[in-house]
Amino acid sequence: MLVRVPRVVLRGRTSGAPRAPKGRRSVRIRPSRILAPQLLCALSTVSSSARAVDPFEIQVYDGTANPPGVPGLELHVNTVPIGLTKSPSPPEYPANQQSHFTLEPSLGLFSWWELGGYFETTLRGDESFDYAGVKLRNKFVTPPKWDKHWRLGLNIEFSLLPQGYDRDRWGNELRPIVAWENERFEFVLNPIVDSSLAGPDASAGPTFQPCLMAVYKVGETVSFGFEYYTNLGPFSSGFLPLREEEHYLYEVFNLLSVKRLELNAGVGEGLTAGSNRLIFKMILGYTWEKDEEQAPLASMRLVR
Repeated sequence: MLVRVPRVVLRGRTSGAPRAPKGRRSVRIRPSRILAPQLLCALSTVSSSARAVDPFEIQVYDGTANPPGVPGLELHVNTVPIGLTKSPSPPEYPANQQSHFTLEPSLGLFSWWELGGYFETTLRGDESFDYAGVKLRNKFVTPPKWDKHWRLGLNIEFSLLPQGYDRDRWGNELRPIVAWENERFEFVLNPIVDSSLAGPDASAGPTFQPCLMAVYKVGETVSFGFEYYTNLGPFSSGFLPLREEEHYLYEVFNLLSVKRLELNAGVGEGLTAGSNRLIFKMILGYTWEKDEEQAPLASMRLVR
């Protein structure tokens, strides 16, 4: 008589089925183990693509503005002899051996409102000379007689750059200004909020890029001190890991003794792996301003 014996399931193997060779074990692959590396890769891509510190305008705004009807012109020049050789945000060009040349015309509309713009160019390490974009800004400040020592302000800026210098192309900067100055010292803070208005970084939201300046003035002749620039990354991700942040310390010198002429020069060192190692910068400017319109403690107009 033929009797059918039911199969018994034992830990995923049916009786009667061949055993796995001794020493081998079946492996169960969990979906989470597949997704985890992909998620980490996506997060690292987001963090490394944060908008960089502006390489064309290395400047702290000190809360002064051109008087009404007075035009001004500045030339910003800086070079990166030792910088990042791989761009953290392709297709942007790596900063190594780039030199930047920016013209900044400005015009005072009222004692509290200045209009300005930027025309940017770059000489790359391969000797290519590029158009690098334009920016427009509106700067609002407290009037010169508002307070003897304190100045406040807000700079609002919009930019349109080629993808080689900003992969998102369209950008916006909100720059609050807090400054305190007396006859010997000047301290300024700009807690900048920078945003992409289009492109792959727009979804990450605004980034926090505070900068500050502290200088000692030798009469009305010169001043010297420090400027500090950072890019901490997007607010939405709780900022970048320290190694990916940008931190720059500049030793700076300002000429104060020549009326209407502005001169700022400095050497900057990158302090993290995500920063360029060495930068030299200079800003040369001139304002067509009458002597009697100069504010008493706003002699250092360059660091604006």
